[in-house]
Amino acid sequence: MPVHAPRSFTVQWGSESVLVSNVEPELPVATADADLAKVVEAGRTNPVTLLPEAAWQAVARATTSPDGVAVQLRPTATDPAGLLMVENVDGATLHSVVTRVHLSEMLPGIQPRTGMEVMEIPDPQVQGITDADRPCAIVRYRYQDPTHLRNHVWQTIHGTLSLNSYAPSILARKVTRNLITHPVEITFEDGTESFHALVVRDGITRLASAWAVLAGPDADAAEAAGLAVDSLFGKNTAAQGGSPLGQRLAASREKWRRTLREEFTQGIAEEQPGTRTAQIAQTSVLPAQIAVGAEGHPGHLLAAEDIFDDAIRSVLASVHVEFKQWDTAAQNVEVATRALKRVIQLGDSLVPKDDLQIVYGLAVGRIPVEELPRVFAGDTGSEPPGTALWRSVYLVHALTRPELLEPLKDQAKAIKGGKRMGLKGFAELLGPLIDLPWRSYKKHVTTQARNAWNNGGVLTSDVIQEWEPRPTDDFTSLVKPALAGDTDARCTLAVAGGVALIADKLLTRNVGSALMAAKEKGGVPFRADVNQVVEDLSQQHNELGLWTLALAADRFRSDALPENAVTMRQLIHKQRTEGEPGTPYVHFKVDLDNPDRIERDADGVPVMLHQWDVVWASNPERALKAHPLKTPLVPHPSGPVTNPAQGAAGTGSPGADGSTTHGAGGDDTDTGTSAPPTDPNGPHAVHRPASQRAAEHRQVLRQSITGARDSLDQLLLLEPEVGNHTPIVPVNVLDELHTLLIGLQTDVENLRRKATREETVPEDEEAPEEAGV
Repeated sequence: MPVHAPRSFTVQWGSESVLVSNVEPELPVATADADLAKVVEAGRTNPVTLLPEAAWQAVARATTSPDGVAVQLRPTATDPAGLLMVENVDGATLHSVVTRVHLSEMLPGIQPRTGMEVMEIPDPQVQGITDADRPCAIVRYRYQDPTHLRNHVWQTIHGTLSLNSYAPSILARKVTRNLITHPVEITFEDGTESFHALVVRDGITRLASAWAVLAGPDADAAEAAGLAVDSLFGKNTAAQGGSPLGQRLAASREKWRRTLREEFTQGIAEEQPGTRTAQIAQTSVLPAQIAVGAEGHPGHLLAAEDIFDDAIRSVLASVHVEFKQWDTAAQNVEVATRALKRVIQLGDSLVPKDDLQIVYGLAVGRIPVEELPRVFAGDTGSEPPGTALWRSVYLVHALTRPELLEPLKDQAKAIKGGKRMGLKGFAELLGPLIDLPWRSYKKHVTTQARNAWNNGGVLTSDVIQEWEPRPTDDFTSLVKPALAGDTDARCTLAVAGGVALIADKLLTRNVGSALMAAKEKGGVPFRADVNQVVEDLSQQHNELGLWTLALAADRFRSDALPENAVTMRQLIHKQRTEGEPGTPYVHFKVDLDNPDRIERDADGVPVMLHQWDVVWASNPERALKAHPLKTPLVPHPSGPVTNPAQGAAGTGSPGADGSTTHGAGGDDTDTGTSAPPTDPNGPHAVHRPASQRAAEHRQVLRQSITGARDSLDQLLLLEPEVGNHTPIVPVNVLDELHTLLIGLQTDVENLRRKATREETVPEDEEAPEEAGV
């Protein structure tokens, strides 16, 4: 037991504050030679382990608890093999010790995923080792020379960090899962002396991330990889000396660790330790299981030298291939519920624990929907109906209270690895919690609904503030008080109606392609985040939006999918033949002029609601700008023409953000816009015509696109030299470029279509109407 309890404190990691927990007051000291000898002796006498003495010395140097390793290796009265961890895989049994190891004693091993890739630095040759036809728990790596070894380790660390990093999470709470490791003999083709070490076969991302933490918040992947190589091998791997190479490298690493211990001792003595102290404390020691013995099963077909390596690969396959990984929704449920549980356990929330337990029970499904009236009965006797939609209202309300929202986000951020979490990130966690009651009934649109939650869901600026749900059996009864300024009524409609629209695929994360789609195929008049659409629908002045929310909430059913959401006839047929009685489930478009607020066509048939109508209702003014109503053509009078509605004659086309791209004379995006001809304050002599400025911008556009093409060609030429260990362009950069290119392509296509339409439509004919008006 430590003399002093572990400490926790907050440090700055880049632009974020990270709570560092469980910091031990001391770092492990250097292991004495006598303790090393205990491990070597215990290992040599164990009947199921088989390693060369130099490999046992590498194990002993790596562990921070040589006495514990020796105890695991010594035989007991009931088990001659000692207390080793036993794993049975296909064709072999592995024996391992579980311990803690020094970061600077772990080399990254060969990764299975690199076996099929062309690498800039090739992997070493691998060979199994036997002793009297028995497999040893060790393999031999054969490098060309020490430079090959250094470059290969650098490439592995750099490539791993280029793809993924757990650095903020490790800074917060160390590496918590065991690394799967084993001894290896490092040999060289150029005749350089060989040495023994430990390599990590599973957990290389954790290992690389620990080096990233030690390198600091401002270090990139290359700097972290450089730090790892210099710390593991020193400045000159093949430095000559009287002692063997393995001992010289071990002495160099111990000297490096002694410098870190001195730096840590000074930092931890301060009243408020700094970031550097946290970096050293959280990365110096890692948990690991070290394979030290392998036994082939009777009747196995592999040669003895292949048994151990095949067994290790079987363990890796069971981790990465055979077990199905959780999907994103399952991870979000885990993060959200664990974050809520942590807030409850911490006990420092302003919300009473009993109330939090109810919210937790509702979130995980422990409290059924039917119990809703009982658990949320108000002081005045007002009880919410026991429906799935009202469950979502109370769950969103509870989880987004100002006194609970920030603690939940902090805990979720810590669980996910210390990354920044905005409102959309938190809404993403709520999606799979909200849809629990109707998940199986609406499975055909679950992906679109989850995407809508990822885009903000119903978390408007009002919903995350103070308000109380207004229980009712008729959501339309809330429209009148909402129009009068009742915040509770507006937020209740925003959450209930927004959840209903999202769950029924009438409000989705609209992307660029949705602007070009037809109204009946999910098209939208303009682009906007989902939570912004819900916020605009629930504004006090937006009667059309409030009625759209209210009617959607009233008609919502948790046991079926509306016909609005299904475009394939076979799905409609399937639903109707699966025993769903009653009136077809349909959402209708709103008409404020009708007594029942439902729009009907010329034959009196209610008009089906589309996502276009929902988005249009959120902001009719913006929708009209993007898709102006068609005005009839009239003969032009002689003389100058001044048409205040010039953009309404079909000359505008929607851009990627819902704005209108105008023709000449409407260039309101150019900083050098000239004054209109009728503007007396615009002296035309000092401004060049818009057509001349447009010609210059066309030239810049063409040159910029050509330059981008040249840069991309150069990257493609460099790609074979870099290899596949790390992308020639990081994925996050590609995502940003892809978004920019999609927007550029959309704008160019809009201009092309407009130019084509103007060329093909005679002056005495009408241009075709914009769809959706």
